[in-house]
Amino acid sequence: MPPAKKRTRRYDPAKTRAAVLAQFGHVADAVRTLTPEQLGRPTRLGDWTVRELAVHLTMALGVLERRLAEPEPLKQELALLDWPSATAGAAGQIADDTRELAARVGDLDALYAERSARAAELLRTTADERLVPTRFGAMAFGDVLVTRLVELTVHTDDLNDALPELAVPHDRQALAASTRLLADALALKAPGGSVEVRIPPYAVVQCVAGPKHTRGTPPNVVETDPLTWVRLATGRVGWGGALDAARVAASGDRADVSHALPLLT
Repeated sequence: MPPAKKRTRRYDPAKTRAAVLAQFGHVADAVRTLTPEQLGRPTRLGDWTVRELAVHLTMALGVLERRLAEPEPLKQELALLDWPSATAGAAGQIADDTRELAARVGDLDALYAERSARAAELLRTTADERLVPTRFGAMAFGDVLVTRLVELTVHTDDLNDALPELAVPHDRQALAASTRLLADALALKAPGGSVEVRIPPYAVVQCVAGPKHTRGTPPNVVETDPLTWVRLATGRVGWGGALDAARVAASGDRADVSHALPLLT
C-alpha cells in the first residue's frame, strides 16, 4: 500500500506490451462485425456514437506513432502515478480530435489494421526508458504504455455498455494494470491509512487520513470488483449507485471514498 511518499508499481514490460496488442485486437475483432445501425447507436459518452467511440479507440495507439515522431524530450516531466490527475480538463480537446478523425475516416477496418501493425512495430523497437512527449508532459515510453492499457480498458467497457451483445473481452493483464494504477491514484489523492480498499484479485491500497490500521481486520473496508472500480474511478458510475446496486461493499465510519472520485476524467 502506498505510504505518504509517492510510490509507483513496477509493470512487467513484456506483459504490458502483449496486453496492449491483445486488448486492441479484441476491440478490432468486435468493430469488424459492426453493422451501420450498430455504429450509429448512442454511447454514454455525451453525443458520441459507437462509430466515434470506435475511432477514438484507435487513437489510444495512434498517439504512439505521432509522439515518437517528435524529438525526444530532455527530461521526464510526468510520472505514471501523476497521469490520472493530469488528464483533468483535456476532455474537450480530446473530443474535438476524435470528431475530426472520425470525419476523415472512411474504412474503420483499414484504420484498425494500420494502427495494429504500426503499434506492434513500435512496441518491438522502442525501449521502455525512451522519453515521449505527451499533451500532459514528457513520460517514459513504458509508462505511456500503461496509460494505453487504461484507455483501452475504459473504452472497451464503454463499447460493451453501448452494445452489450458484443461482450468484448477484457485482457486479464490490461484489466489488472488499469485496476492497480487507478487504485494507487486513489491512495495518492486521498493519502492515509484509515481505509483499506480491496479490488480482488488485483489491488489492495490504504487511503484516507485518520487512525492507521496495523494488524487484524481493518475497521474501514471498501471492496469491489475490477470493472466496477474502473467505472467508479472514471465517473462512469457514482458511489451511491454502486452501493445501491451492491457492486460496492463498504463497512466502517470512514469507508466512503466518494470525495476522491472520479480519479480520471
